[in-house]
Amino acid sequence: QVLLVESGGGLVQAGGSLRLSCAASGSIASINVMGWYRQAPGKQRELVAVISSGGSTNYVDSVKGRFTISRDNAKNTVYLQMNGLKPEDTAVYYCNLNNVGQFGVGTNYWGKGTLVTVSS
Repeated sequence: QVLLVESGGGLVQAGGSLRLSCAASGSIASINVMGWYRQAPGKQRELVAVISSGGSTNYVDSVKGRFTISRDNAKNTVYLQMNGLKPEDTAVYYCNLNNVGQFGVGTNYWGKGTLVTVSS
């Protein structure tokens, strides 16, 4: 089992910055993908950014150039640096870990979420 605990959410004005952190503990596979998803009221959860254990990253188009995902394996922590925040970024942000199994079937774990509110 894996426990993911997010922190860093809050209220910020448009154009401001926030840094989200997600500390992972438990059985973390050597090959894995960690990422951030977000869900606004009345909308489906969407992928924001992911980073593999090998360091490869991918972002949803709407945050490219503004958000940066990174990880510190020594601390078992993944970060999301959010710059140039817009009101449309307002959502609950969830940390995700996908443990890649021996046969390529991953197991997903989720944090409880942290709220990001961007005012105009």
